[in-house]
Amino acid sequence: GSGQTDFGPQLKSMNKKLFTIVAWDPRGYGQSIPPSRDFPPDFFERDAKDAVDLMQALKFKKFSLLGWSDGGITALIAAAKYPTLIHKLVVWGANASVTQEDVRIYNGIRDVSKWSEKVKKPLEEMYGHKYFAKTCEAWVDGISRFAEKSDGNICQELLPDIKCPTFIIHGEKDPLVPRAHAEYIHKHIKGSR
Repeated sequence: GSGQTDFGPQLKSMNKKLFTIVAWDPRGYGQSIPPSRDFPPDFFERDAKDAVDLMQALKFKKFSLLGWSDGGITALIAAAKYPTLIHKLVVWGANASVTQEDVRIYNGIRDVSKWSEKVKKPLEEMYGHKYFAKTCEAWVDGISRFAEKSDGNICQELLPDIKCPTFIIHGEKDPLVPRAHAEYIHKHIKGSR
């Protein structure tokens, strides 16, 4: 996805007199192409550092993070590693680990030709079919590598380091992230809701 495809209506509806919004796209997504997206073992940490570096380059001394899916994981890592910079945190559809069941679910979306037109069309319009399909396959491979660890860890050990007010959202019909992930994150971030 991208800020545009995933948050377009929200970005348009936000009161710009009350909020300064920076909708950031990680390397290889949305407005951050080139380069092509890749998934080295530390891609979430890299994305978190890139996001924080951008906000500092824009001269923000403290800021809140809102992240969905991989953006939620990236926000969790940023909040843990840069606690003096993060004011508040909202995450949904995030997970701190990857299980074998998650890998089974992810492999179910590997072939984008099987996706619904409603979901697929805006992504193919943004990226073109070839780049979108290649990136989705690479994402499945990259995220699945975490399940090769005995605990499937992405950022579990960092959750107790998150000290800012944190709100965790989980969609009851989320097809990719089982509810247990939101419950785990909530249990391990003190004071989260």
